[in-house]
Amino acid sequence: MLIPLLLAWTPTPVPQAIPDLPDLYALKASVLETGTGEVIEHAVLLVEGGKVITVGEDLVVERGIPIYELEPNQVVMPGLVNAYTRVGVTGSGPSGVQPWMHASDELYPAAGEYAKAREAGVTTLGHYPSGNGIPGRSVVVRPKGASADAMTLKDDAYLKIIMSSSKSAKGSLSGGFKNADSWLEKEAKNKEKWDKAKEKFDEEDDEEKKKKLDPGPYKPIKEDPKAASFMELRDGSLTALISVRTAGDYLHLIDAIGEEKFSWDLRVVMTRDMNIYHVIEKVADSGRRVVLEPEISLHPGTMRQRNLPAEFARAGTPLVLVPRNDSVSGFEAWRRHVGEIVASGLERSVAIRAITMEPAALLGVGDRVGSLEAGKDANILILSGDPLEPGTQVDAVILEGALVSGEVNL
Repeated sequence: MLIPLLLAWTPTPVPQAIPDLPDLYALKASVLETGTGEVIEHAVLLVEGGKVITVGEDLVVERGIPIYELEPNQVVMPGLVNAYTRVGVTGSGPSGVQPWMHASDELYPAAGEYAKAREAGVTTLGHYPSGNGIPGRSVVVRPKGASADAMTLKDDAYLKIIMSSSKSAKGSLSGGFKNADSWLEKEAKNKEKWDKAKEKFDEEDDEEKKKKLDPGPYKPIKEDPKAASFMELRDGSLTALISVRTAGDYLHLIDAIGEEKFSWDLRVVMTRDMNIYHVIEKVADSGRRVVLEPEISLHPGTMRQRNLPAEFARAGTPLVLVPRNDSVSGFEAWRRHVGEIVASGLERSVAIRAITMEPAALLGVGDRVGSLEAGKDANILILSGDPLEPGTQVDAVILEGALVSGEVNL
């Protein structure tokens, strides 16, 4: 029986290493989507040191630079940017107001989902902290790296806030700013007290009395991490992404913000039967980005379909689209789902920006990723056809100039 067993056995294939691309090279493609809305035909993209050096139509490539000429059907576009995901991190956060917490503390570089995200074409992820209320701050990562530091592009990308029509949700937001005011008032009184003591000390000529009056160096009162976070919102060093489900939630949000001035964008949780359409014009007038899934919803109480992403876009709202399902399979179906709402009325160029350039801007990394422009990271997808067609596959993924999935040939 030994011989038949040996004959039936076949060795497990050894995974083949992905070949390195040179430091300097050019890609030639029939069609290139820049992510800005521009489509370049007969495109040449020059990459050096992990950065895009130049991109344009029919550019001349210097002798000696390797040229990777793609198949006529292949399309190049920027790597996808998912601004709102938990894929790759684990853990559950508590409810309440904890704006000092960091999603970066949950990073696990060895998570297998990161390789699968790359294969699906996702080259930038915005991880938000788990939990309800105000659970903390997001982190922006590249889906590759030996350590959390090596993966991190930007910490404290946005403060996650969940708003509902409840009194407690409204109080969490308005109360945070009141907390900041209270801390500032206490600090001002503390400083005033020290200033008076220092003035007495400076005016005293008697050396013995002066020793007793010496207030020492100024010591601020103990920092309140909750108050500090809301002061960061006020001074612009931190932005917020605020989640709502209904038109009522949005109106409560505006009431809770009151006269406060800070940078925030809106996350609309998509459901099949929702009434957020009542405030589309108000949202558009605010100038905020809207983050939502590429999904068709139903008008409440009817079977009439609504393409809310298209309605927001037509009103002039900058759009950020995220996968319908926060999972690897959701990543894989993401472009197809975006294609479905384009077929139902969303402008195509808006859709491409909504999965590349706009989410990059929301995360505060638009100067590095989200579009194929000179000076930005060379995060590149090579697709088998139109990015939004159902049958289009990811043929290759380039992350910061390096091939991390698939293959390209000279």
